[in-house]
Formats: sequence, structure tokens, C-alpha cells
Amino acid sequence: MQPNKIDISVVIPLYNEYESLPELASWIDRVCADNALSYEMIMVDDGSTDESWSVIEQLKTIYGEKLHAIRFMRNYGKSAALYCGFEAAEGEVVFTMDADLQDSPDEIPQMRRMIIDEGYDLVSGWKRKRYDPASKRLPSKFFNWTARVVSGIKLHDFNCGLKCYRNKVVKAIEVYGEMHRYIPILAKNAGFARIGEMEVHHRARKYGVSKFGIERMIKGYLDLITVTFMSRFGRSPMYFFGSLGTIMFLIGGGTTCWVIGSKIYKQLNNMPLRGVTEQPLFYLAILAIILGVQLFLAGFLGELINRSSSERNKYLIETKL
Repeated sequence: MQPNKIDISVVIPLYNEYESLPELASWIDRVCADNALSYEMIMVDDGSTDESWSVIEQLKTIYGEKLHAIRFMRNYGKSAALYCGFEAAEGEVVFTMDADLQDSPDEIPQMRRMIIDEGYDLVSGWKRKRYDPASKRLPSKFFNWTARVVSGIKLHDFNCGLKCYRNKVVKAIEVYGEMHRYIPILAKNAGFARIGEMEVHHRARKYGVSKFGIERMIKGYLDLITVTFMSRFGRSPMYFFGSLGTIMFLIGGGTTCWVIGSKIYKQLNNMPLRGVTEQPLFYLAILAIILGVQLFLAGFLGELINRSSSERNKYLIETKL
């Protein structure tokens, strides 16, 4: 055992949540004290425009080295806040928790036991009963269903803010855009397949207002496409673009040959015919050929860029003998 080893790190991204921060910090401190856990809180202020940073500075005088804080110059989003929090985390188990008091710190001991004793790499919370409005619950259900189908990971609530990880998991993944929704997928792609789920309590919002908007759903689905593509074809884009381009080229070329061959056959047999350029099918075939060539070139350029990337041969090695 390392002499000053930290049991848990709690990463708390926040945006305009000054009212809830003192209560949240006190709650985390109480739970950790009751369970004899050494801890650090990492609050990441994502460009708040209220008194959040002033409150954090006051909390720093109370909790000292147990509280670390990062302040962004402007609002970058939850993924950026988590990324910086993960970089700073030193605990053996790393928790993420929203700052709005809708996640309960009382869940920390049991989730940590699932990591330490049951061998999970990641444990995601599942808010079976939610106190959000229907305008947020229904899109969330559809989103989670889509993510389950695409990823094959059987989680009910991908977007639950309360999650915990082994430290090496958060150090191995890169979170950006709206990718915080897909951390379980990113972890699985990085080789951490032991992903569990625990039902957690969802509490009604006590202070402030929700930051949820329809634009987050749109960005979320675009990022789902991105993470799915990158996990399957990120290292070999030619497999996707080249295959699709080849199919398009063969369809277009075959159709063109058929149109021209059909005209020649009708000419030889004195049958009524139309000019090749008078047939819409001919132009569709030419379009397919052009698209096929462009897709193939896109795959080729992707390979050239990928081969010059410093990350191309970077692999996660679990152990060596």
C-alpha cells in the first residue's frame, strides 16, 4: 500500500450551481468519514456566470487539500470538464457526480465495493425512478435504447451523471464534444469490458434550473455516430470508405455497360431504341461511378492521415512479464 494513497476522487463538473455546492461538499465529506475513506473532491467550474467560483473559494478554506478546483474561462461543456477532472484525479476509484444534488453521495460506498470487490472496471448508475419532466425522460429513454442497440452494452441509463471507474479507465479514454454520454462505450473500446450497473436514487432538483436542451440531444446522436464509426473504422478508414466506394463504382460501371450494351443489341436487331444520353439511368450510373471514386479517395486520404498520426501504434498494455 502506498502511504498517502487516496481511496476515491469525486469529479464534479458544474455550471451555475452555487447554491448546491456547500451541501454537496458537506454530504460527500460526511459519507467518506462514516466509511473511513480518504478522498479528494475535484470541482470543475465550466465558465459559471454566477457566484459558483466564490463559493468554491470559500469551501477551499474549509476542506483544504481535500478540495481541488479548476475554472474555465468560458463554458466548454460537460465533456471538457470531465476530461480535466479525470486528468487531475489521483484516487484509486474515480467518481463523477453532478453538482445539482440530484445524485446522492450515499451511493458511493456500494459503488466502490463493486469496483474493488466484484472486479468491475466501470459502474454506471441507473435512475429507475426519475423526477425530471416528461420532455426530458422520453427523449432520454429513446436515446438509451439506441445506444444499447448500437453499442451492445446493456445499460439502462448511459447518461446518468453518477458513475465510478478504476483510475486506469479514466486515464485511458479521451472525452470531448458530448462524449460524456458514451463513456461506457469509450471504455469498452479501450479494452475495459467489465461494465456494471447499479440502481441509484434520483432526487428532485433542489436549486436552480436544468441545463437540458433539445440541442444536446442532437449533438448526442451525432456523437453516437462518431463514436460508433471511430470504434469500428478509426484505425482503418479504407475498410469503410473503400468498400462502399468499390460497391458504388461497380454498380455504376455495371449499369453503364448494361445501358450501352442494350443499345448495341437493339441496333443489331433493328429494334426501337433511345439514345444513351436520353436515358435517366445512364446519368444515375455516372453519378454512382463518381461517388464511388470520391468515397475511395476519401478512404485513401484517411489512411494517409492515419499513418502519419502519432497515435496510430499507441496501444493499452495491461501487464508485461
